[in-house]
Amino acid sequence: MPYFDAASAAPLHPVARQALLASLDEGWADPARLYREGRRARLLLDAAREAAAEAVGCRPDELVFTPSGTRAVHAGISGVLAARRRVGNRLVVSAVEHSSVLHAAETHAAAGGAVTEVPVGRSGAVDAARFAAALDSGTALACLQSANHEVGTEQPVAEAAEACRTAGVPLLVDAAQSLGWGQVDGDWSLLTASAHKWGGPAGVGLLAVRKGVRFAPQGPSDERESGRAPGFENLPAIVAAAASLRAVRAEAETEGTRLRALVDRIRARVPELVPDVEVVGDPVRRLPHLVTFSCLYVDGETLLHELDREGFSVSSGSSCTSSTLTPSHVLRAMGVLSEGNVRVSLPAGTAAEDVDRFLDVLPRVVAEVRERLGAPAAAAAPTAADGPLVVDALGKRCPIPVIELAKVFGEVPMGGTVTVLSDDEAARLDIPAWCEMRGQEYVGEEPSPRGGTAYVVRRVT
Repeated sequence: MPYFDAASAAPLHPVARQALLASLDEGWADPARLYREGRRARLLLDAAREAAAEAVGCRPDELVFTPSGTRAVHAGISGVLAARRRVGNRLVVSAVEHSSVLHAAETHAAAGGAVTEVPVGRSGAVDAARFAAALDSGTALACLQSANHEVGTEQPVAEAAEACRTAGVPLLVDAAQSLGWGQVDGDWSLLTASAHKWGGPAGVGLLAVRKGVRFAPQGPSDERESGRAPGFENLPAIVAAAASLRAVRAEAETEGTRLRALVDRIRARVPELVPDVEVVGDPVRRLPHLVTFSCLYVDGETLLHELDREGFSVSSGSSCTSSTLTPSHVLRAMGVLSEGNVRVSLPAGTAAEDVDRFLDVLPRVVAEVRERLGAPAAAAAPTAADGPLVVDALGKRCPIPVIELAKVFGEVPMGGTVTVLSDDEAARLDIPAWCEMRGQEYVGEEPSPRGGTAYVVRRVT
């Protein structure tokens, strides 16, 4: 049963399992105590910190362990904002940061702080010059992920770090997705990561704060982890996290090359095998194990269920797989198709045969879902039409508005328009994306007197 969702949580690495079991026997005591058992636990904790710091590229006394990657992000952001409040209250983030960063930004804004969100292009990467331009004398902190968790695009961290250094602004890098593959380039100030992303146990995060960065931990603290992560350390999990990070980094070059070849095969073959598909994310500057694509005329939730029935565990950023019925903020920021979205992230050891079987199964599954939803089999020939066409898709969810548009588009004369009425948030992305894929003109949108939004499309081919 192939598991293709390593970007959410990687399977526990064998080294992590061995270290976890061994440290359950040796690392149960309080490492703050001076008796024999405590000293033994302290030795294990210190060794784990040194190993993790070496992998991160920082000093051991700059790194603390937190209960999760999210906690590391929140502690890092709040600590710098509090320490630099006299400098200013502006927080700069990219539009595609992990939700943990964006939630921290929302909290900061609700407390009266200023937040600047730097947009990205269709590849999902920020423009380094635009990121630099967002920094000003009142900026307390900037945040930029090392690589995107949904589409795999790598960000220009080194260039952003240089711009931050010039502006005198600390840079926090969320390295959760990339740390298992290598150190993060650039003169960053803070770095966060999460062990379950590289095959360590869940419940262990990393927060590295460079010496010289002004930092004021928020909330009650104690003497543990430099006061930045209070509470008794989960020593067995920490030891397993550090051991597995060292192990995956030793394998990273070989395994990364192998998985990149498999992902290249998926990126090339999916558009050949499945009509009306958009592969998203940067094709070159990306993580080696991750690929995302979106299929027109497909209900993402149904597609994921059907792939699960075939034995494949994948993820999605489609609105129809979300409890909020809004598309992924990453896909929205990129302006790409969101319906029928599939994220494939291969764990270490993925067999080429499993990828081949996925490519064999996917076209049939997509075709069956499209048939079930009544999607058009092919583009209709143009015919004459009496007056402007209006498609009423109010109350219908992704991907129905785009399916209804495609069904009637053959009735639109060359140069004519069709208006789609929809109250589905995903339509704001998917109708323009459909136009780009089909070579048609997206005229724009306006409020509809009948509710929702009117999207206007012009036929040009």
